[in-house]
Amino acid sequence: MTSGQEELLSRIATALERLAPAQTSATSWVAAPAYVWDGTGARTVERLDAPSLDLLRGIDLQKDMVVSNVARHAAGHAAHDMLLWGSRGMGKSALIRAAIRAAQSDAPDLIALVQVAPDALSGLAALFNELGREERRFIVYIDDLGFEDGDSTGPRQLRSWLEGGVEARPANVRIAVTSNRRAIVARHMSEQDDPINPRDAVDDRLALADRFGLSIGFHNCSQDDYLAIISGYAASLGLAFDEGDALEWSKRRGARSGRVAWHYVTELAGRAGRTL
Repeated sequence: MTSGQEELLSRIATALERLAPAQTSATSWVAAPAYVWDGTGARTVERLDAPSLDLLRGIDLQKDMVVSNVARHAAGHAAHDMLLWGSRGMGKSALIRAAIRAAQSDAPDLIALVQVAPDALSGLAALFNELGREERRFIVYIDDLGFEDGDSTGPRQLRSWLEGGVEARPANVRIAVTSNRRAIVARHMSEQDDPINPRDAVDDRLALADRFGLSIGFHNCSQDDYLAIISGYAASLGLAFDEGDALEWSKRRGARSGRVAWHYVTELAGRAGRTL
């Protein structure tokens, strides 16, 4: 074969590649209640692990807003992107999962959860491209998100995804983010020392949080809420507990939260020789 013939065959092969249909995703986006996206592909989660909504206590207002918003999205109605921010261990991620499972209880095919690790954000455009071809609705969930100082790309991409940039999320997708900080990006006391306008730096960082239709705060629970959370879990599992012992557990941990309450219930189950 002459060099001219080889060149011609190469051109033909290149042209055929351009004409060939794009490779379809290997993921079946209607097969599972939840998925995990690693930046380049997805794996299915056959069972969505979430507590019952009635066991999420001390966050009634937050629960109502999240459950209602997820239900509206599942039904194809107008719904918000959500930022759940605030104290650690107060049920932010558990509430997202529980709201999805509640929406799936009557019609599991309507909606699914897709969890994205913070280090896989660069692959969100590819994920949106896949999800946008589906009729099913999705909550794309980013847990414990926080941008460090000097990271301008991440916040800029998130603003674009939320507010109609060229790679914005499709209509059948809503984004849910949990973060320990309302502003998502790091903030320091030095921001208050700006000699020109002490509010400019803070306002710029809060502007990202303002892109979410729902910005829902979670705060440290009271002693009564902490005991109510334990009571709910213990009753559902048939476990007895002593309030003084429960309070002593929280003192040793240095905090009261839903997570600390669940750790105490785990301790109760262990003492009783039970599995969870």
